[in-house]
Amino acid sequence: MPQRILTAIVSLLAQVGEGVVFAVRAIRECVRPPFELGEIGRQIYELGWRSAPLIGASGLAVGTVLSMHTRASLERFGAEALMPSALALALVRETGPLTAGLLLSGRVGAGIGAELGAMKVTEQIDALEATAVDSFRFLVVTRVIACVIAFPILTTLMNFMGILGGFIAEHFVSGMSFVLYFRSSFQYIEFSDYIPATVKTMVFGFIVATSASYLGVNTTSGTEGVGRAATRSVVVASVLLIVVNVLLVRLIEFLFPGGAGF
Repeated sequence: MPQRILTAIVSLLAQVGEGVVFAVRAIRECVRPPFELGEIGRQIYELGWRSAPLIGASGLAVGTVLSMHTRASLERFGAEALMPSALALALVRETGPLTAGLLLSGRVGAGIGAELGAMKVTEQIDALEATAVDSFRFLVVTRVIACVIAFPILTTLMNFMGILGGFIAEHFVSGMSFVLYFRSSFQYIEFSDYIPATVKTMVFGFIVATSASYLGVNTTSGTEGVGRAATRSVVVASVLLIVVNVLLVRLIEFLFPGGAGF
């Protein structure tokens, strides 16, 4: 039994090492021209634009639910008037970026893991290499760049839809007008609240795309392995995202004291 545990630990550490080398290579290739602009645009459409309905609908639901809970809490202190500001700050600083990141780690991470895994087991990646195409740059780098670009945009969409959902819930309770609600929402939000919290989602995009790509291009065991790669992509990306988010929040608090982060 101790030998099995030792073997499992050594195997895990080896995979972590390979993953780190893979991520470092992705960073280096992302800033080295030439760029596959056509493929990057296609991936932004596939991974970003097609995720917009999910992010928009989720943001609307999250904002509505948060509004109801926030109002109930503020009523205890007679501070209902602060509800729009409190909801907007919560969404922009943490709830929006983290929720969007986790949702996209599910949709985008599973998609990349399954697609690259299927290409691996059907030898399409080998066929690309045989035609002198750099498969790493064409398949991995394009998806990483697309996710780094798309995640902040989708996070902004989630924040806006969350505030809109909060307005709808508040309007039915108090009859507050659209203009007054949005004016109150942005009253206390500064660039130091929005910029760092949204920019950190670029890191989320890199994590999701890199981890899913690594698991996808290392898929084995045929179609069963494809399913396993998709599932592991979601799990690994979500766990990494949560851990890195804690570190980034602490870093943002240090760099922007009194600004973003709780």
